[in-house]
Amino acid sequence: MFTDRLIIQTTRSRCGHPQVPILSVILPRVLTTSPAAIRFIDRPRYNSTTPGLHPNHSSIMASATSFFTFTPKDKKSQDYPLSQHKGKVVLAVNTASKCGFTPQFQGLEALYQNLQKKYPDQFIILGFPCNQFGGQDPGSDDQIQEFCQVNYGVSFPVLGKTNVNGDKAEPVFEWLKNEKPGLLGLKRVKWNFEKFLVGKDGQVVQRYASTTKPESIEKDIVALLNKE
Repeated sequence: MFTDRLIIQTTRSRCGHPQVPILSVILPRVLTTSPAAIRFIDRPRYNSTTPGLHPNHSSIMASATSFFTFTPKDKKSQDYPLSQHKGKVVLAVNTASKCGFTPQFQGLEALYQNLQKKYPDQFIILGFPCNQFGGQDPGSDDQIQEFCQVNYGVSFPVLGKTNVNGDKAEPVFEWLKNEKPGLLGLKRVKWNFEKFLVGKDGQVVQRYASTTKPESIEKDIVALLNKE
């Protein structure tokens, strides 16, 4: 079989860290003798009849023009229109309470407090709890809220439990991933505490890996805050 595809395979380390990509580049017109051994990783293909698809996914995605278009659910499963933050710089983070990156809550809260003092009501962090990576956020919405407040004094909004990948992914995350793909163009969120930076106009400016510490993002946020 001849192929000119870029082959991506992933493996998960035993210590529960994010999946590490293993890359095999198949050059154009190279003969491969074991196609059955190759597994392609890609985002799901959606259509209006996909089983388990997030309600109204197709119509929402088709009409979306900015981050502020979407309405996820809050910690009480009530609508949380992101339009209420229109005109602000937003940092959206998929969080977890039992992850090696969970201490980033402390850095996120410090970042939030610091910028709130310097730029009142111009910046917001939104936490989206997710249990899709190693089952590291298994609690209820109430338990997650209590954990964040008791252990890290989190004062920025932490919304309801959210899927960020798969057929039932929250539409806002499908949009974020489409607007700013990750390494090698892969769109799926790789692990807990990935971060999407959104400008005042609701467009995605940057995407950061789980390993990126909140304090290292401050300069990028300040640049957007100072942008006319």
